[in-house]
Amino acid sequence: MRPHPPNPRPSGPRPSRPPRPWGRGGAAAQAVLAAVLLAGCSGAAQHASSPPDGDREGTPAAGHQAGQAAPADPAAVGADELGAVPVLMYHQIVAEPQSVYDRTPRDFRAELERLAREGYVPVTARQFTAGKIDIPAGAHPVVLTFDDSTGSQLALDAAGRPAPGSAVGILLDVAEKHPSFRPVATFFVNGDPFRDSGGRRTLKWLADHGFEIGNHTLRHTTLGTVGDAEVQEAIARNQQAITEAVPGASVVSLALPNGSLPRTPQLAAKGVSGGVRYQHRGVYLVGSNPAPSPFSAAFDPRAVPRIRSQAATGPDAQFTSTAWLDKLRDGTVGRYTSDGDPERISFPEERAAEVSPSHRKAARSY
Repeated sequence: MRPHPPNPRPSGPRPSRPPRPWGRGGAAAQAVLAAVLLAGCSGAAQHASSPPDGDREGTPAAGHQAGQAAPADPAAVGADELGAVPVLMYHQIVAEPQSVYDRTPRDFRAELERLAREGYVPVTARQFTAGKIDIPAGAHPVVLTFDDSTGSQLALDAAGRPAPGSAVGILLDVAEKHPSFRPVATFFVNGDPFRDSGGRRTLKWLADHGFEIGNHTLRHTTLGTVGDAEVQEAIARNQQAITEAVPGASVVSLALPNGSLPRTPQLAAKGVSGGVRYQHRGVYLVGSNPAPSPFSAAFDPRAVPRIRSQAATGPDAQFTSTAWLDKLRDGTVGRYTSDGDPERISFPEERAAEVSPSHRKAARSY
C-alpha cells in the first residue's frame, strides 16, 4: 500500500453563498426525484450481466431510451448543473485497514448505500470529464475511482464471477438492491493489476461489464520525481499493457500516483514513448474536495480533485468523503443536480456568470 498525502490546500469550488439544497421547488423536487428513480427499477436484473448503459460513447444512458417521457422542468427538480460533484477515491477494501486510505468492506458498503439513498448515480471519469452526464432529473452524479488495482478491489473465481467481498462484488450487490444506482466506476490500474499477470482476465472483465480502465503508470511512478522521458515511459508502457490485455481499449483518464504532477505538467495529458502515444481527457489528483462541474469555468480537466473515502475522524477529517457528503447534502456546498436532459445545462439564473464559454450554447438558466 502506498500512502497518498492529501493536497495541502483545497482547490475545488468555494461557493460564495450557501445554496438552496433543492433550488426552486423544495419538496416538489424531492417528489419528482423519487418518482424518476423508482421508474428506473425495472432494469435491476441487468446489472451484473450486461455493461451499464452510457459508459461507452454513443450508447444512450438508462434514463434516455427511446419512448421515454420528456425531461422534467428544471425548476421543479431544483436542477443545478453548475454544482459540485464528489469524485471519490478508494484504495484497499480490507477487514483490517492499515492506513487512512483503506476501508473495510462494511464501511465501503455503507458509503455506497448512503450515496444510493441520497440520490447519487455513478458515472465514470471518462463521462464526467467529457460532460456526458446522462442521469435522471433530480439525481446527482458521483464518480467512484479506485487506485492501485489491488486484489481487494477485484478478484474473479474460476467461473469469472467477482468475489462477493471485493469492491466490485459489493458495488454490484448494492446496485442490485438500488436499481437506479448504476454499477460503474473507473479503475486506475498499474502493471499486473488485481494480482492477475498482465491483467488479461480482470481487465477484460471490467471492459466487458462497462467499467472504465484508467492509467496509474506501470509501476506507480511518482511523476514529479523523474525526468520527462521517464514520465512518458511510465505512462505509455502502462497504456500498452492495458491495450494488450484489452485490444482496442481507449485509455483517456490518468490518476497521478501520490498526486504528483510531472515537472513538465502537460506530459500528464499527452506524450509518446517507444512509439506509443497517449492522450488523456482527464488528469485526476489525490485531492481533498469536490470537483467543479465540467460545465463550470472553474473546471480544469488537467487537475480534477478527488475526495478520499474516510469517516469524518482521523487525519484531515474535514477533507474526507463523510465530511464532504454531509456538506453537499445540507447545502453548505451546492451539489450538481441533473435536469434529466443531456443536451441542456440548467442552473439558477444567479449562477449564469459561472458557465464555461465552451458550454454557453447549451446553457439554460431559470
